[in-house]
Amino acid sequence: MIHKFKLSGYNILLDVNSNGVHIIDDLTYDLLDYVEPPFEAECPAEIVDKLKDSYPEEDIRDVYSEIVELYNDKILFSEDDYEKFAETAIASPIKSMCLHVSHDCNLRCDYCFAATGDFGTGRKLMTFETGKKAIDFLLRESAGRKNLELDFFGGEPLMNFDVVKQIVEYAREEEKKVGKTIRFTITTNGMLLTEDKMDFINNEMSNVVLSIDGRKEVNDRMRKRVDGRGSYDRIIENFKKFVPMRGDKDYYVRGTYTKYNLDFSEDVIHLYEQGFEQISVEPVMAPPEMPYAITEEDLPKIFEEYERLSKRIREILDSGKFINFFHFMLDLEAGPCAIKRLKGCGCGNEYVAISPEGDIYPCHQFVGMEEYKMGNLDDGTFNKDMKKEFAGAHVYSKPECRKCWAKFFCSGGCNANNYIYCGDIHKSHKLSCEIQRKRLECAIMMQAVKLLDKAE
Repeated sequence: MIHKFKLSGYNILLDVNSNGVHIIDDLTYDLLDYVEPPFEAECPAEIVDKLKDSYPEEDIRDVYSEIVELYNDKILFSEDDYEKFAETAIASPIKSMCLHVSHDCNLRCDYCFAATGDFGTGRKLMTFETGKKAIDFLLRESAGRKNLELDFFGGEPLMNFDVVKQIVEYAREEEKKVGKTIRFTITTNGMLLTEDKMDFINNEMSNVVLSIDGRKEVNDRMRKRVDGRGSYDRIIENFKKFVPMRGDKDYYVRGTYTKYNLDFSEDVIHLYEQGFEQISVEPVMAPPEMPYAITEEDLPKIFEEYERLSKRIREILDSGKFINFFHFMLDLEAGPCAIKRLKGCGCGNEYVAISPEGDIYPCHQFVGMEEYKMGNLDDGTFNKDMKKEFAGAHVYSKPECRKCWAKFFCSGGCNANNYIYCGDIHKSHKLSCEIQRKRLECAIMMQAVKLLDKAE
């Protein structure tokens, strides 16, 4: 399988199964419309006839021979030999956990998938006892894994910060006993960030996700305080104080764009101009009847905006400055391992979420869905059959993914979105897929041009 596209003046060719990317000329680009294995020794006359008005016949035959040679060298139209890895995929030890320490929030964001913080189950905070049980569960169910991850999540986790600190202290003691290391992260809206919290987070958290939507008018339209006032001024002040304190530790600011700000590249650049170099701005996923929801009619504008953003980011990088937009992150020289390419985040298998009550779910977006409750820390239940179900969710178990050129980059997409909007974790959410494919084209182009510049 191959995929080709034009972007920013370049003709880009991706060999899907080998992950090889090529910048090609116009003749090669057009000729690829008419060829596929098995190849004849010489370029068929009918293909020459279709292209001879645009290109010299000798050039057409020469390029055809080059394509055949690349095919024989397994560089183009390479075979898909990944399915064997999917067939042997089994339930794996847990590697990461999302700990919902707070099902409450001091903001009332209109688009919040967590029902403004309580996930539809009522506002509550996790107790330290439940947090201890979660750590014990993670250490036990991780089996032979040595390096683990835990994200403090909400709602707003800073509303239960004393328990966060207690859990970290307990985890640091317990991980030593079993020879493991837990890498902590925290996701926060920043409203409650104080110097003492900043110091603790910088000492203990390997990564921090800072939620803000971009420009003041964009952020304050959706991310309101409980009394309806905007949150931007408080958040930006705290984040601009906090990020320099991180030093070389990881962080990123994460925003959401909606129908109201389809010019979201302006929000990315705004955040960059405020001093943030690590940025993620993601599309809202919501029922189409919601006024802020993105729908298929918005896709042309969204595609145009990603192209615009890729151009602006390249200009920043070419000037010798640095910016990292998370959805353009791609490594064409190495890339993820085979299993990661097939299964993505590991939702419900290697990754689980724990609610304040100690209920276990496949991920943070499944929390509150009773049909996907996997067990409970208090009664010791853990549905291993459901774990196997998620272990079997990969690009070859999803019919639309099988034939999609982007499958090894998106790894089958988000299981939660598939279930919420399509009713089945194995059915791809079309809108998410369309946006993901465009982001990938921009990312592939940017990386290919970067490697080309390096080679020159």
